[in-house]
Amino acid sequence: MAIKKYAFIIEKLPYKSETSRLALTHAIASQTVEIYLDDGDNVEPVIAFIGEGVLNCLKDQKALDIYGVTSLEMHIKNALLLDLRVLVCKEDLEKFGLTEDQIVMDAEELGAEITTEVVPYEQIHQEMESADHIMFF
Repeated sequence: MAIKKYAFIIEKLPYKSETSRLALTHAIASQTVEIYLDDGDNVEPVIAFIGEGVLNCLKDQKALDIYGVTSLEMHIKNALLLDLRVLVCKEDLEKFGLTEDQIVMDAEELGAEITTEVVPYEQIHQEMESADHIMFF
């Protein structure tokens, strides 16, 4: 059984571009490619927010009210619902003065069983080193 590891690294601000939304959509959609793989093969995606990208994780986004589109908050919750690993760089949260209480940590209301992991950059770097494919957004 072969596992293909994909790392989706989000470092762009969530404003004025679809970059972050595109990264989350690709990560979520990566789960559907299994139908094209050989029997026993699997895809293991990880999403990591670094740098200014950690601002994508803020709670209580009003995108639906203001712009009429689903928020990145809901995209992150959908990723957690699908058991995708979501990592947020601890050092970058601290740099922006943010705490875990201010970011999307779970999707418990949707029935998700895993939570966002706030980790040191070193762990994110290890995920990138072990990935078969890395995509920067």
